[in-house]
Amino acid sequence: MSSSFVVVVAVVVAAAVVIVAIVVVVVVVVVVVVVVVVVVVVVVVVVVVVVVVVVLVVVSVAVVVAVVVVVVIVVVVVVVVVVVVVVVVVVAVAVSVVIAVAVVVVVVVVVVVVVVVVVVVVVVVV
Repeated sequence: MSSSFVVVVAVVVAAAVVIVAIVVVVVVVVVVVVVVVVVVVVVVVVVVVVVVVVVLVVVSVAVVVAVVVVVVIVVVVVVVVVVVVVVVVVVAVAVSVVIAVAVVVVVVVVVVVVVVVVVVVVVVVV
């Protein structure tokens, strides 16, 4: 095996690893964006449904119960829903970001190791 052949093979392997690393990072970023969008859409749908139900209940109850009690109930329900929505969104985004960062770190470590191995092989062969 000639030294130039080993160098060519090492460079081709390194290039392949870098390309795979780029594809993995792009896929992870796309998945994270899709997850965040899906979570936000689901949360918005839940909020709309809750608000509609609360409004219907308020309209029904307003006939019997005093306006002050209805307003207090609506405010409490809305505050609870908003807090739950914020917590869900923050947790979903945080988990997605942590996963994305972990994958990027692993990919970078793999690329660095492959490049170091290729350099060592080239130096030893040449």
